[in-house]
Amino acid sequence: MTGSDVAELQIRVAGWAGYGVNIAIDGSYGSLTTEAVRGFQRAYGLNPDGVAGSLTFSKIYSLQKADCSPLHFSWTEVSNNCGRGLNSNGSVPLAEVKENLKRVMWRAEALRHQLGDTPITVTSGFRDKACDGYPYGQHTYGKALDLVRVLSIADLCVVARQARS
Repeated sequence: MTGSDVAELQIRVAGWAGYGVNIAIDGSYGSLTTEAVRGFQRAYGLNPDGVAGSLTFSKIYSLQKADCSPLHFSWTEVSNNCGRGLNSNGSVPLAEVKENLKRVMWRAEALRHQLGDTPITVTSGFRDKACDGYPYGQHTYGKALDLVRVLSIADLCVVARQARS
């Protein structure tokens, strides 16, 4: 399969691709997409066959709000402060910034689940060039989030280990 529906699926499962894998959001249902779907299915107790069938989509839809953002993150959260509500100058056009933010929010949703569904707060997401200390950093493209997870011991190491895979 190919097309925009596959690309939307890839965005939602990209955080499940595995250690060191960064699947392209290219609209082509290849082996990396299949593995990411399997990872998503395993994580949510579904049959890990790599096929995005009705049960897989049902689970994805249960994690998604009407605006296509993941359940536990919001556009406001990823654009407040230096992003000035997504009304300012980034390093790419605003539509591309929003698409990039949607992708990183879905990856953060996967990380949140991998960490036991404990809350993760975005402390900084999109930053316009005037606010970001590095005007061509990943934040000005909408490709990065700074996250805080409220836990106890060795939190940073736990998050880093999970984020890698």
